[in-house]
Amino acid sequence: MKKGRRIREEQKGFIFILIIIFITIILSVVFSLSLKTNKVLDAIEEDEMIRVLFVIEDDDKSFLFSNLLIYSSVSKKAAVVNIPENTGQIYQSLGKVEKIATVYEELGISSFALEVENLLKVSIPYTVVINVADLVKLTDIIGGMRIFISAPINYVDENDVRYLLPSGVVNLDGDKIHTYLHYRVEEDTNTDVQDRFQSVMIAFLSGLHDQKYILFKKDNFKRCQDCMTVNLKEDEAFTLFELISEIDAESIIRQTITGSNRNVDGRQLLFPLNNADFIKEAVKQTTNMLVSSEGAITNRVYVLEIQNGTTVQGLARNTSILFQNASYDVLSAINADRNDYEETIIIDHLGNSEVAKMVGEFIHCDNIKLASEMVTPEESYDSETNVDFTIILGSDFNGRYVIKRRK
Repeated sequence: MKKGRRIREEQKGFIFILIIIFITIILSVVFSLSLKTNKVLDAIEEDEMIRVLFVIEDDDKSFLFSNLLIYSSVSKKAAVVNIPENTGQIYQSLGKVEKIATVYEELGISSFALEVENLLKVSIPYTVVINVADLVKLTDIIGGMRIFISAPINYVDENDVRYLLPSGVVNLDGDKIHTYLHYRVEEDTNTDVQDRFQSVMIAFLSGLHDQKYILFKKDNFKRCQDCMTVNLKEDEAFTLFELISEIDAESIIRQTITGSNRNVDGRQLLFPLNNADFIKEAVKQTTNMLVSSEGAITNRVYVLEIQNGTTVQGLARNTSILFQNASYDVLSAINADRNDYEETIIIDHLGNSEVAKMVGEFIHCDNIKLASEMVTPEESYDSETNVDFTIILGSDFNGRYVIKRRK
């Protein structure tokens, strides 16, 4: 009798232990799930800006082109910054003057991303590497890429390979995108080639937007993920591209690194303007445009007129290049009504103080006036009527910034 009771008590104790173990397992699973985070979602809670560095490898794994996507998850506006492969400077990772493509080819995507961060003075948490063969597959997955081709291409290269492309706004399939990226004609400049590269990146982003309702259902995006190397877990990569697919594809801002070409050991390297200070400022300016309050600034590209109010030859033209690279549209660069302006003036035709201030910040100018205020004879000026802002450059402008004078 006592023995039977002892067995039942032991069974109860065993069952009790099993229940405790089961509850512990359940609590552990619940706790681990509660700790599971999505790096992308966590990041945009603190910063609405998403920055993704894309690198496209050629067929032989060499560097073909790279673009940085800067995207506001709130306004849905974006900019794409082209990184020319021959961008040259002293790269810390290499310890010498070299083109930036060499950083990628010798040290890989992590070192390359760090150098781009230093070059543009931005943080880049996400990287995507796509081989051109996989880009061909991606193009077909998203139903082609819409590209504008100014003139038909019918070209045979030195290896007797023929390149055929129609003109106009055309939807190119994967094989045609491969052709578009690789054809070269005699009159092509490096700028022409870089423009084509950037056009493909923008077409890819537009394709993601157009096909988002198909791509991001069930396992459809897995086909895209298989064509890319992303520095995120699969679910985080899905989140990242799902966010990007909401992009305002019609108003993507294009930027590129500009500078002077120099021959270094037989290679033509592009050294950024002002030791890359200009592109840093341009990227900062563009970012401010993307995140402006209620999207007021990003609704469209603002049109400027630059007037040279000094005796310095070519000042208006050179300044117009600065503003164009900062994503403004410059309608004209002309001489002012006189050449003895002491102070640079920004004339606001819109009555939008927020945008006017942003224009002024780019050249460190706070002398901003409404067009309606320019009424006295000594302040009269000739201006295009269909511009948003007129900038009259004075002798306090050094070619990049307005220099404050001691009073």
